[in-house]
Amino acid sequence: MEAGTTELEQLARDYAEAFASLTPDRVNDLCERLAPDVHFRDPFNDLYGRHSVRALLNDMFERTGKPAFELLEVCWHEPNQCAWLRWQFAAQVPVIGELKVEGSSRIWLDQAGRVAEHLDYWDSAPVYLQLPLIGALLRRIKRKMALPPPN
Repeated sequence: MEAGTTELEQLARDYAEAFASLTPDRVNDLCERLAPDVHFRDPFNDLYGRHSVRALLNDMFERTGKPAFELLEVCWHEPNQCAWLRWQFAAQVPVIGELKVEGSSRIWLDQAGRVAEHLDYWDSAPVYLQLPLIGALLRRIKRKMALPPPN
C-alpha cells in the first residue's frame, strides 16, 4: 500500500484494477469483492445482488466480442469513502459493430471493504445512433439540434 493511502482506498483501487483486467475466468473473483446486496446501475441495468452482477458480466462476455475496459483515472474521496473511476469501454456488439464509450463509475465501499454500490455514468447515445433504423432518425434529430457550422 502506498504511503498516505487508506485501506479502503487501496481496496477501491484494487477493485478498479480487477475491473480493468476482467476476463470470463475472473468474473467470480471480481464478484467476491462485492457486498452480497451490492447495487449496480448503468444506462441499461439497475441490479441488486452479487448474483445479478455476475449474470450481467457473464452475459456481456457471451454477447459481445472482445469486451475490454481501459482504466484512465481513479480518484478517491475519503469523506464519502468512495472512488470515482474514469474508463473507456470497447467491444464488438451484434448489429452495431465496434462500440467505444468513455464513462465514469462511482464506487462506494462498505465498512468491510466490499463494493456496496457501483454506479456507471456514460452516454448511451452512441449505442442508439448506430442502430440500423432508429439510428438514422436519431442522427437526423442530432444534426437539427446541434450548433450550426459557422458561415
